[in-house]
Amino acid sequence: MKRREFLSWVGVGGLASFLPMAIAACTPAGESTAEVPNTPDSFEAVGTVSQLEAEGQILNENFKNGAISVTRNPEDSELLYAVNPTCTHNRCLVDWNAAERKYICPCHGAEYSPDGTVIKGPAQENLPPYLVKIEGVQVLVQAI
Repeated sequence: MKRREFLSWVGVGGLASFLPMAIAACTPAGESTAEVPNTPDSFEAVGTVSQLEAEGQILNENFKNGAISVTRNPEDSELLYAVNPTCTHNRCLVDWNAAERKYICPCHGAEYSPDGTVIKGPAQENLPPYLVKIEGVQVLVQAI
């Protein structure tokens, strides 16, 4: 094999070994060539139906997006509400008052309905809601 022929083969081999990196560098940020499950549609288990029945609320502080609270609609027990229980005024974790069927902020007394709507200030914004469903014995909340 002549020197020129050898260097040609080395050049072709070097180009071929860097081709995957060049293709990856040209892929727009956030995209991947592999199929990835669509995470906005994914639901995460936060508790069980028996836990909801026993306690009247599921409070999960280890949810993907922060804390999550799940309660039943007082007028329709088949309907569930899931909200982020962080007060929109002072960022305190609100408490679920089962007897009064509302969230009450321990920091300044703001009150929210089970669906997170402000009942009494000083908070001005509602608690952020999440989609929630029951599958089998698990209560699932959509992780956004």
